[in-house]
Amino acid sequence: MSTLISCQNVNKFFGSKQALKDVSFELNVGETTALVGPNGAGKTTLFSILCNYHLPSSGDVSIFGKKPGSTALVGRVGALPQDAQLDPRFAIKHQLELYAKLQGFSKKEAQSECLRVLERVELSHVLNERPAALSHGMRKRVTIAQALIGSPELVMLDEPTAGLDPANARNIRQLVMDLSGDASFIISSHNLDELERLCSTVLLLEQGNLSQQEIGQQAANNQQSITLLLEPTELAATELLTSIQGVKGIEMVNKQEFIVKYDAFNSPTFDIELIQGLQQHGLQYRQLTKGLSLEQQLFA
Repeated sequence: MSTLISCQNVNKFFGSKQALKDVSFELNVGETTALVGPNGAGKTTLFSILCNYHLPSSGDVSIFGKKPGSTALVGRVGALPQDAQLDPRFAIKHQLELYAKLQGFSKKEAQSECLRVLERVELSHVLNERPAALSHGMRKRVTIAQALIGSPELVMLDEPTAGLDPANARNIRQLVMDLSGDASFIISSHNLDELERLCSTVLLLEQGNLSQQEIGQQAANNQQSITLLLEPTELAATELLTSIQGVKGIEMVNKQEFIVKYDAFNSPTFDIELIQGLQQHGLQYRQLTKGLSLEQQLFA
């Protein structure tokens, strides 16, 4: 697979404060990657370096083998910065057409591209509106449309669904899924459930230090897990779960949530056997998820 992004020993200082510490990673073309971490971890700083809003203090960064901000990347990379704003003075049509012209589109091409990206976010009817006439969710979708101008091969979205209602957030997730076959995505978000649905790789930043892993990767020694959410019960659930054949261990998250560990090699149909065992013991479950959630993988 060809390399999408390569970062080698990237450091970033703001005065005496070090925001990024020897950050190194590589991503391949076609991946959808989650960028996660607590507030102040360095996510926006790394995002800004990839977008060429900031330069690294030291280290090397390349996108498609080119330096961020290179003219060779014009039209190949789209971005939605955190808290991106629209100019309140001008209609949506005027603003998106301007961004298209800055990428080299002719006046006629810019008009067509403006309509295309607004249709992608289901907002073609706001073409002549000013931002003040739009809801927060609609304005957010317009800024995402801006990031899609030119059909870029890499799209970087910083908190794309922050502040959106569930329906709008779902539409944005569906849009990313629909486009993931044609573009690579990097998505920074605090919504781990959302990222788990969309992404295959996660970059975790903590106090400027980065680690990289695959989402849902196999556990060591073939040990796998099932996360189980039971209905309220007075039964000794831990003892009953332990008695089911194939169980290697139980972690009780709370009174209703359990992580059941098992040997995936010797028990390939364990999930079916677990459901049958629950029925035999009279335990009702509300949710059964194979594997650990992204939150459990990163912060357990």
